[in-house]
Amino acid sequence: MTELFATDYFWETWPWWADTIFRLIFAIVAVLLPAGATVYLYLFKMVSFMQSRLGPMEAGPYGSMQLVAELGKNLQKEDIFPARADRTVFALAPYVVLASTFLLAVVVPFGPEATFVNLDTGVYFALAVSSVSVVGILMAGWASASKYSLLGGLRAAGQLIAYELPLILAVVGVVIQAGTLNLQNIVTAQNQQEIFGWGAIGNPYIITQLLGFIIFLIAVQAELTQVPFDMPIAESELVSGYMTEYSGFRFLMFFIGEFATANIFAFLGATLFLGGWAVPPFVTDLFNIAWDSPIMNLVGPFVMLTKMLLLTFIFYWVRFTFPRFREDQLQKFAWKVLIPLSLINIALTAVFKVAF
Repeated sequence: MTELFATDYFWETWPWWADTIFRLIFAIVAVLLPAGATVYLYLFKMVSFMQSRLGPMEAGPYGSMQLVAELGKNLQKEDIFPARADRTVFALAPYVVLASTFLLAVVVPFGPEATFVNLDTGVYFALAVSSVSVVGILMAGWASASKYSLLGGLRAAGQLIAYELPLILAVVGVVIQAGTLNLQNIVTAQNQQEIFGWGAIGNPYIITQLLGFIIFLIAVQAELTQVPFDMPIAESELVSGYMTEYSGFRFLMFFIGEFATANIFAFLGATLFLGGWAVPPFVTDLFNIAWDSPIMNLVGPFVMLTKMLLLTFIFYWVRFTFPRFREDQLQKFAWKVLIPLSLINIALTAVFKVAF
């Protein structure tokens, strides 16, 4: 991150501890600020307009402080432990889920040098840590000593394991086409490759990997346990599933984790399929700047934010539009539809990679 201000000697000579603190603060901002923005923009307002209502209006101008009011309310609530709960596992479960979200954000690039960690195996790392949340959900379901929570945890584990496979396989097509597991290099490939000799927009993989992109969005929707894949927290059957026994701050952590994870997956999807932080080559040519110039360290985060808002809009639109799957339908859709389609996508990508 110090290269962001490469002309300033002070920033170039930052000690390691100052650089670490700066990265930590930026990580918190990158995870929590977009989560709050999308909750207000989509959950409170967009959905309200779709359903012909106003949504929250009392806290702040036009309800803009409603999220702060919700935060204050949950912080004041008593932190309750069920009598038969395993207190240690019960207390740690929300932290495990939230840790998965922060670890997922670590490898997402926001500019040519605006990265937390630039790993050569960034895609592998991202997909690996995304599955850590399953452990936290199972911990919450088992430790709550509640049948509702246990059923919710088991449903979540079965669903997340089933939809991890098409999620991973959908990304394999991108890795084959880019020829790298490094997320920064995937952004570079999309910017520098051409579509049949035409390079004005580069080669955003949403065009050549459209099937993989659709499978990725569906699998992410299931990973987030949002409608139509909300069987683990089905309110009409399981109250709130694995979160039933949680209250106060720990319930708030699950709430934050859900929406923050949606944003981080949207950032990841934007990186893999929408060209990441880079703008199309014709834009950089128009302003006569290099596509990876230092100024993109400032512009890149806003480009990523715009693409993230577009993808999260799709998540919330689907959430409030489709009916819930039954458990058997949910599993059949993963194993009999998404996984075969993702394998076909991999095969076609490999053939075209060799042929062209």
